[in-house]
Amino acid sequence: MYSSIIPILAWGLVLAICALAWIKGGRPERLGIVFVLVAALVAMAIHRFAGEEWKPLLLLVDEALLAMGFLFLALRYTSVWLGGAMILQAVQFSLHAYYLVADRAHDRLYSTINNIDTLGVLACILVGALMSARNRAASGK
Repeated sequence: MYSSIIPILAWGLVLAICALAWIKGGRPERLGIVFVLVAALVAMAIHRFAGEEWKPLLLLVDEALLAMGFLFLALRYTSVWLGGAMILQAVQFSLHAYYLVADRAHDRLYSTINNIDTLGVLACILVGALMSARNRAASGK
């Protein structure tokens, strides 16, 4: 499936962050990682099963739905990490929109920005989970 160890390590990092956020985080962090994992699985399905002419549009819709999920969480739970994740997800959506409108093929620049942005979203969730765990420990719950 993968021709390099790097994607396998990246998925390991993603799953480790998600597991930590699930264990240490509160409801918003858990919902955030569920949204991220569902969007990642949908993206994998799009890459695997969608025709080449539909992939960019379907990926754009996937990113839009994830951005709306983070917007919902940000409005519902109002925390700093959610604002950061929402902004980074907007960057991700803009990246997909730019490549779709410009009719550009996904290149190395796209992959680099996409991966850095995804790591940024995961870092926001991780920070939120650690802050939630710290707040619970401080309040004695």
